[in-house]
Amino acid sequence: MVNPTEIIPGIIFYAYLATKRKEKIGFFKHNTLVMQVSGQFCLETAYQKLAMQKGQMMLIGKNQLAEIQKGPLPNEPYQTVIITLQEDILRKIALEEQIEIDKKYIGERNLLIAPNEYLKGFFQSIMPYIESSSEMLTKDIGILKVREAVKLLLHAMPQLRSFLFDFSEPHKIDLESFMNTHFHFNMPIEKFAELTGRSLAGFKRDFSKTFGMAPRQWLQQRRLTEARHLIEHKQQKPSAIYLDLGFETLSHFSHAYKKHYGSAPTKVA
Repeated sequence: MVNPTEIIPGIIFYAYLATKRKEKIGFFKHNTLVMQVSGQFCLETAYQKLAMQKGQMMLIGKNQLAEIQKGPLPNEPYQTVIITLQEDILRKIALEEQIEIDKKYIGERNLLIAPNEYLKGFFQSIMPYIESSSEMLTKDIGILKVREAVKLLLHAMPQLRSFLFDFSEPHKIDLESFMNTHFHFNMPIEKFAELTGRSLAGFKRDFSKTFGMAPRQWLQQRRLTEARHLIEHKQQKPSAIYLDLGFETLSHFSHAYKKHYGSAPTKVA
């Protein structure tokens, strides 16, 4: 089975995994509801660390960076069902249900959902489509399932109204603090700009004022500084850290390190 399987492209996914895997997801654009069928799922952001196992559910907030670790448990493969709550669908629901939100959501960005038989039943209703590769959900049915998920979430936790229907733009946040916390994520400069509530031009302008150099130059130096610290003081191997520091390949990391410091990393992979 291809991992992950798109039941409805961009909306409903199923993931199966037989071995442990660590992923730097980067950017969650939409609110996302995850049901852990089996195995273990761990999510870590700069501000939170959450884990769930069989039968648990998590609601992941939009517009944030996160790292995920996922893997099987003894005698139990890793399986999840993921529902992407796209903003255009949420806006239609808000209009139809006449839902008005008068203030921005300020609670936790990621939430474990308390056990709920209705939501469990909802996810069980999707499993036949996953188990039968010859049958696929039509887009209309997929959107209906998303609507059902939203209504069941609100039934279980009415306080999620402001979480789900907050359509405000990301506010302009402290650039220095954000970049020093998230520099290791390998993602386009445009995404860093979006997440800090700035246009690309505004991001570059504020970045130059804050750090005295261009974003790409600063990111390279910041990552290499962290790499040198990990190698020289934490006895880490280059092969163990280059991905976590935002480098795509070990050769790219080694070349950049040698160019910056004048010698190759002291601990060879």
